[in-house]
Order: sequence, then C-alpha cells, then structure tokens
Amino acid sequence: LHMGKTMKEDLTVVVKYIKQLYPPEFNVFSTYAELYHNYFASQAKKNAESHLEDKDIYLLLSWVHNIYPKDMRKDHVLHEELEKVKLGSLLPSSLSKELEKKYLDSEEATIRNSLTKCLDKEIQRWKEDKEPEKLNGHFQSELLAIFVIQSIYSGQKRAKDISAAVGEELSRRLWRKLPGFLRSYKDAFEDFKEKSKKHRYYKPILISNINNCWNFRDYTEKNMAEKDDNKASILSTLGDIENSGFDVLLQQLFVQLKPIYKKFTESKWDSSNEIMNEIIKTTSKHISDFRTLKDPFYHAIVEKIHTRLVKEYIVRLLKRKVSLKTPAQQQNLAQNISKNAADLEAFCTSNGSQATWLNSALPKLAEIIRLQDLGAIKIEVATFATTYPDIRKRHLEAFLHIKANLSRSELKSILGYLSDSTSSMLPGAPLFSNINVS
Repeated sequence: LHMGKTMKEDLTVVVKYIKQLYPPEFNVFSTYAELYHNYFASQAKKNAESHLEDKDIYLLLSWVHNIYPKDMRKDHVLHEELEKVKLGSLLPSSLSKELEKKYLDSEEATIRNSLTKCLDKEIQRWKEDKEPEKLNGHFQSELLAIFVIQSIYSGQKRAKDISAAVGEELSRRLWRKLPGFLRSYKDAFEDFKEKSKKHRYYKPILISNINNCWNFRDYTEKNMAEKDDNKASILSTLGDIENSGFDVLLQQLFVQLKPIYKKFTESKWDSSNEIMNEIIKTTSKHISDFRTLKDPFYHAIVEKIHTRLVKEYIVRLLKRKVSLKTPAQQQNLAQNISKNAADLEAFCTSNGSQATWLNSALPKLAEIIRLQDLGAIKIEVATFATTYPDIRKRHLEAFLHIKANLSRSELKSILGYLSDSTSSMLPGAPLFSNINVS
C-alpha cells in the first residue's frame, strides 16, 4: 500500500511539474515510471515467492490483477502517459498462475468445509424437539439454503474482484461441488425420514425441507447455464428430495382412500355419489395440512392427489366387477361417472390443482359407456387414445367388460382400432402407465 501510494503520488508530480523541465527526447516520465515499476515488481515477486497466508495471497493477487492495472494505471492524470510506457504485469505469468491456484484451492476448501459444518448444524436442528418457524404461513428451514447460497455468492464475488477469469474458475469449481453437497443433504434427509417417524414435528420438518428446496432451485435456475451438466444434476437431486417428501406426506391419505374406493364396485356403483363425497371429505382433511408448503410445492402435491384420485377411480372401472347388458343400465352408470367426475374436478380445481389434462378422462370414459353406435364408440376411443396415449388394449378390454351387449367381433374391432391409433405414439400424460390389469 505504501509503495503504491508513493508511486502514484510521485508519478503525478512528474507529470504535472517535472516532465516539462526536460526536453521531450529525454522521455523523463518513462524513466521514472520504469524505475518505480521495476522496484515494485521485484518486491511483489519477492513476496510471492515467500510463504504467504491466504489473506496475503488474496491481497497480492488483487494488486496484480486489479488495483495496480486499474486504480493506478488508469488514474485520470497518469493514464495517458502510462499507456506509452507499456510496463507489463507486477508478476511473471507463471508465478501469478501459481498464486491463483493456491488461492482457488484454499477458497474452495474453505467454502466446502463451511457448507459441511452448516449441514451438520441443520441436521442437529431437525433432531431438536421444536416446530420449524413459519414465514407467510409456510414452514421454513431456510438457514441452510441461505448460508449455502451466500457462501457461494460471496466466494464468487471475492474471486471476481481479483479478476473475471479467477471469478469464473471459482464459479466452475463451486458449481461442481454443489451437486455433491446436495446429495449429502438428500442422504441426511432420507435418514431423518426413515428414522424419525415418531418425532413430534416429523411432518412439519419434512415440509420445511421441501420448502427449502425452492431457494436452491430458484438460485440454480437463475444462475447456471442451461447446458451445464451440474444444473441437471442439482435439479434432479432437488426433485428427488421433494418427491420423497411428498410420498411420505401422501402415504396416510392414500391408505385411507383405498377401502373407500373399493366401495364403488362392492355397491355396483349404485352409491357412487355418496362414496365420492366420502373421498372428497377425507382428502379435504389432509389438504389443509399441505397449505404450509410453498405455493409451487402445494400445487405440485395437489396435482399428485388429483392424479391419484382419477387413477384410483379408473382402476375400479377396470376391475371387471360390473357388466351391464342394457343401454339403460349403461346410461345410468355413465351419468353417475359424469357426476362423480364433475364433483372431483370442482374439488381439485378449488383446492389449486392445475392438472387440467386430467379433467376429460372420466367424462370421456362415461361417454364410451353411454354410446351404443359402434362407429361412434370407435371415434370416442380414438379421441381418448390421442389425449391419453399410454392407454393399452388390456386397459380398454377390461373397461369394455362393462358393456356386456358388445359382441366378440365388435369388441375385437374396437380393440384393433385402438392398437392402430396408438402404435406410433409415445406415452404423454402418464395416466395408465402404472395401472396393472389383472
């Protein structure tokens, strides 16, 4: 600092007062500037070759890349004259690179260790007998995400203050470390999920950790390049944590719903409105607990519920428990299904489901049951297969068991039409993919 200040002040005096006292051919400013620079560079080299603490390496690199070339040599009084001299860098390139590597290695290790300690503290917090704090009605456990993001940002900023190249290199290194850190976070979360089921605040802690993923997700989306492999890895790990948490939160609801859905076929669909009301009432009790999720995750879990409710309904239709011979009977069942579908859609939509792709599934199936003209049935089946291309012949065959007035040749004709219309189509909306037909 003393050398830099002295050099700047002295060269300013040379420019303002001394230079004009000499003939131009003396190049007096160049002489002074080179002598000062050579001395400064020799001292910088001497320091660089000695044992330096991390903070000293950072300061020396700041002089080499930033303070010396920018603050001093770009000074408004000296800039024009120094441009003519071409002084070069304070350190040889090889020595500068060596210092940069030491700095980057040290900074990377420091940040990695601080993140590990922060994760350990977070794990300890989960084990305490305390309910997570709420922010805007959402359970939060944001200290980890905030600390990690701030640590990475601060490290990047410090490195960038040395030079853009050093900043970019540290960013690359830290981005490479983040997927590993998040996998450790995921492992710790899985461990807590499996071993702490009797914890007093088990579900609130799960919810707070799902919410925690939003900060990581948002930061990654905004700051990492789309083609960066680390980005895909990070988002994949966050998705695993979120879905793992969702599975536990939904487990109890789905267990409670299973015996209620069985009532559809046990009652031959005669009490379907009452059964649907019971399904909605049971689901509603659970959904209120999920309001403590942040909005994107709340919508995601409601969509999972919506998908499951529709899928379980379809499973009951494929059970071959009902076989109706007359058009009147089929018309009655179609009306029941349409009413159930409308109630289900209204309930899910009012609770924030954005899964509009599900809304036509049950009404379209009801229409296939209602129709009696073979050509019309084929058209409806083709339309259905276009909307839900993962439906297969085994699903349709089980469903058409309801229409007992179809002849074997008519049934074969409809099934063949489905096969033709879906052979080249990949599954889109995943509604039938996981439905097994016995």
